[in-house]
Amino acid sequence: MPGKGRKKQGRARKGTGTIYEYRPGRFRGMLDLGVGADGKRIRVSTTGGSVEEVQQKLDAMKQDVLRGLPINSEKLTVGEYLARWLEDAARPAVRPSTHVRYAAIIRIHVAPRIGAIPLAKLSPVHVQGLYADLERAGVSPRMRQFTHAVLHRALNQAVKWRLVSHNACDAVDRPRVPRKEVRTLDAEQARRLLEAARGDRLEALCVLALTTGMRQGELLGLQWEDVDLKAGTVSVRRTLLELNGKLAPGETKSGRPRRVDLPDIAVEALREHRKRMLAEGHPGPWVFCDTRGGPIRRNNIIRRWFKPLVRRAGLPDIRFHDLRHTAATLLLRLGVHPKVVQERLGHSQIGVTLDTYSHVLPSMQKEAARKLDAIFRPAR
Repeated sequence: MPGKGRKKQGRARKGTGTIYEYRPGRFRGMLDLGVGADGKRIRVSTTGGSVEEVQQKLDAMKQDVLRGLPINSEKLTVGEYLARWLEDAARPAVRPSTHVRYAAIIRIHVAPRIGAIPLAKLSPVHVQGLYADLERAGVSPRMRQFTHAVLHRALNQAVKWRLVSHNACDAVDRPRVPRKEVRTLDAEQARRLLEAARGDRLEALCVLALTTGMRQGELLGLQWEDVDLKAGTVSVRRTLLELNGKLAPGETKSGRPRRVDLPDIAVEALREHRKRMLAEGHPGPWVFCDTRGGPIRRNNIIRRWFKPLVRRAGLPDIRFHDLRHTAATLLLRLGVHPKVVQERLGHSQIGVTLDTYSHVLPSMQKEAARKLDAIFRPAR
């Protein structure tokens, strides 16, 4: 006999569950999805106003299980989705340090504000409200832009997974960051910094920073196997990362290795540095190591070495990263082709190089005009 309240059986497609009318105008569907990873059977049920509506819900539940998503994904919140995206999509695709940064942005800025909203109901109004709230809270423009980038990337994946039909970030303007002028040293100031570093244990680090434009992590991640003193080159294959207090080598920012040709001053500095490290009893693998032969932490090198070095040279307070900007600016002012500068710095596109160092372009324009004048003036 049918159960209490069961009035009539509805028609479901074969293998897609059982649907019945449990009271006038209301239908219930039940579906057995087999055994889950925990060994328990997965049974789902749902209700609706018609057999077709219930069937669609059962089909959606089945697809969620097949894709490894929570059942009833229409109830999946933004916070739940972002946690899943971080582990399943972001972690395998980005560097460990980038994954840590993504997780922090989501935990601190996104989840507390829009994490409880159902993902399927997230709208551009919610996203715009998030950015406005971050601004009112005094979050920097750069961090608001990072937040947009992370959320946009995560929602793009949600579209690919067919959890949402569109990316809510697409209808919202990206937070703007006021353009900051790049801080650099001129040639005379750079020479003063090198003079102040002469004879220092890490003199070669200062020389390489100013002549190669390598990133701080790339310099600290440099190993002797990457250095060819005979050919006068270094191969930039890795960067030094600090994750959860531990130092470890990781991929470069571009994810691709590059070779940088060294000027003689850098080759000589590295030769002297090699002798010094061997005398200390540190044969490798790290080119720049602490007094025990291990890799150097970024904060330590800034606080204990770089800032005092800048003060000794009598220079304005600058960041270590400004040495990279200085290297690029000096090369461009010397007339080196921007494509060569791009390759030395490891920029993914030449547009990044030109945009970052646009402050050099006016002087290059004047130099171009002077050279044209030198060509055509005799003809007049």
